[in-house]
Amino acid sequence: MKKEQEPLTIEKIKRAYGERRDEIRARLAEFEDIWKSESDERLWEEMVFCFFTGGCSAKMGLRSIDAVRPLLLSGTHEQLMNALVGKHRYPRARAGYIVASRDFLQQNCNLQLRGKLESFENSLERRDWLVREKRIKGLGYKEASHFLRNIGMKGYAILDKHILRSLAELKIIDDPKPPNTRLKYLTIEEKLKNLALLSEIDFDELDLVLWSMKTGEILK
Repeated sequence: MKKEQEPLTIEKIKRAYGERRDEIRARLAEFEDIWKSESDERLWEEMVFCFFTGGCSAKMGLRSIDAVRPLLLSGTHEQLMNALVGKHRYPRARAGYIVASRDFLQQNCNLQLRGKLESFENSLERRDWLVREKRIKGLGYKEASHFLRNIGMKGYAILDKHILRSLAELKIIDDPKPPNTRLKYLTIEEKLKNLALLSEIDFDELDLVLWSMKTGEILK
């Protein structure tokens, strides 16, 4: 008989944080270093990684980005698709995301993502642009938040299934169903910020604590 899992509590989260704090902070420092010292091409790579994780796993995203890295700046749709076969669940669609988004960003900002992202007045405006710009494919609020976090920007909640299930278990939200509007996303994001205050854990670190508690790993 399968043992029933004990309910999630703030005390358990705090214990897990105490055990994993150093590893979590090291991972966040890696993200910060990308913004401080890496090229625009590296920022583009992180965006593509988040195209891959939408509706799929982080591990699939990692396998996929390794497969297409040499093709990110100039690979054709066919080249990208062929490289993704056997690596990603949707090779044709994701190859299309890369080509369409790359073409737009080259026209819009010469693929100089750092300057473009710095041009926004605040963090919400920056994320809204990534989501609402329909010529950038594959970024909803979760994926856009994931991308911004992975390049070292702070204050964005990555409301994936693991985080939503955690919030539902804690009775902070009624349903772990992914938010399908901006308002719903911002509302749950605010609840996660309140949980960070209640648990006395840094907001950006809390995301990785909850994710690692569900997956057993601290990835990206």
